[in-house]
Amino acid sequence: SGVPVPKPRASLSAREAFFYLVLFASLYLAAWHLGSLLFDLLDHAFPDDADTYRYNIIGDSMRFHTAAVIIALPLYLWMARLLAREVSRDPLKRLSPVRRWLTYLTMFLAVVVLVSDTITLVYNALGGELTERFLLKVLVAAVFGSAIFSYYLLDLRRGERA
Repeated sequence: SGVPVPKPRASLSAREAFFYLVLFASLYLAAWHLGSLLFDLLDHAFPDDADTYRYNIIGDSMRFHTAAVIIALPLYLWMARLLAREVSRDPLKRLSPVRRWLTYLTMFLAVVVLVSDTITLVYNALGGELTERFLLKVLVAAVFGSAIFSYYLLDLRRGERA
């Protein structure tokens, strides 16, 4: 009849906002504490003799980061699975404004991590302070930032194709 059919629009509910906020907050917690745990393991594997204070508190730090990962990572995985099931049942939910905003915020934070990591690497290289422990910490941060950015970029592209 020549009348254009309007495209369906995603709606926003408080429930949906809550689920996505929990998803991304648990991702941030899991990533932060897993990275910190890996940093502590590197500090333990490659101790700095001049840093006796840090060496004494590493056990408490590792215990705290381990506890945080034990709680935050399964929560993230559970929420991601729950939300993926909802999106598979109703593909329109992929267009959720909260989901898109938090995805872009997460990608922004991943880029900030990568840029800061690179700046720190260049700064220490210019100062001649490239130790094995430092380079491994830079690698940990780069892997985390790259993995999170890539995953959510691919997720956005998958949504655009769908």
